[in-house]
Amino acid sequence: MLDLSLVRQKFVELHCCIIIPTYNNDHALEDVIQGVLQYTGDVIVVNDGSTDKTPSILERFPGIQKINIPVNTGKGWALRQGFRHAIDQGYRYAITIDSDGQHFPEDLPLFLEMAEKHPDSMVLGARDMNRDEVPGTSSFGHKFSIFWFKVETGIKVLDVQTGFRLYPLDKIKNIRWILSKKYEYEVEILVRLAWHGVNVLSVPVKVYYAPREIRVSHFRKVRDFTRVSIANSILVFMALLWVRPLSFFKGLRKKSVHEFFLEYVVNSQDSNATLAKSIALGLFIGVTPIWGWQIVTTLGLAHLFKLNKFVAVTASNISLPPMLPFVIFLSYIIGGWIMGVNVSNLHYSQGLGLHWIRENLVQYLVGSLFLGTTLAILFGPVSYLLLSFFRKKNV
Repeated sequence: MLDLSLVRQKFVELHCCIIIPTYNNDHALEDVIQGVLQYTGDVIVVNDGSTDKTPSILERFPGIQKINIPVNTGKGWALRQGFRHAIDQGYRYAITIDSDGQHFPEDLPLFLEMAEKHPDSMVLGARDMNRDEVPGTSSFGHKFSIFWFKVETGIKVLDVQTGFRLYPLDKIKNIRWILSKKYEYEVEILVRLAWHGVNVLSVPVKVYYAPREIRVSHFRKVRDFTRVSIANSILVFMALLWVRPLSFFKGLRKKSVHEFFLEYVVNSQDSNATLAKSIALGLFIGVTPIWGWQIVTTLGLAHLFKLNKFVAVTASNISLPPMLPFVIFLSYIIGGWIMGVNVSNLHYSQGLGLHWIRENLVQYLVGSLFLGTTLAILFGPVSYLLLSFFRKKNV
């Protein structure tokens, strides 16, 4: 038998509150509030411009904290106002729960246990989406969001769309420039927290879907799904352009060459052929003159061809200083040789700047593509032979 007094005390010790964003859910709101009040009195209800009986329902609970938004703005904006209020009140954690009766308050202790074991983590209430009563659109959106969250963060979770969550408020304070105000906010804030190094965990929770004839949902399938898709597209672009590469190189700086070699090569689950192809791809893209896009291109192609992304990106850094001047010089020499241009008077000591690129662009492009292809063809097989010997030796 669960001791509710101990749970209430745990809420106090963890400085945790409940945030309930609501909009026109007067059919279930009162039951949700009564349910959570069994576990804690630290309840914040954000009324996002409801036009039903919500205001009168809230009057029946004088002990809870209320935030009233005059005009409906969106769930994301309601959550942001709730977080801001909770932070101002000195709370460390906030558990969000939907007001439509979908979630079960008796699962609240699960979040507290996770907060104790893993302080300052983000905890998601993972729903069982394989049940018969789960709407088909919800099941599709569930899988859709999990896939894109993995692309954006490299983290696999059980449920991205759940509104039953525990947020570490101190970490939310560090997030700037949040643009979302509606349903896509829950996707953006989760991704942004993961990018800031917050541990993302899951706990299994129960879920209730009312029968179709009485089910109330404010999620507009076309418009809101489009907004979520656009948000994911922007986040994927940000992740591939600088967040994931930056995180990768930060990790490299924390590892010695020996540690990196052991983790990503010797102990890799990929075959020697896959690793060799990854090196070849990285070398080719690294020499290709698409400066600023080499890492993104390498990650994309490595994912497409199912190669080792880390090894491929590492190999692509052949064009970074101090190797870049040598790569440019060799590209010009090789390009001139292929095109029959006299390069006998060209010396490395002359320096090769932007004026060389403008005046000899075709020559440079031809030479760089040939050099990249040569390096890939040469070092691909060599890498395979070395890996076959070295990894076998260390088995």
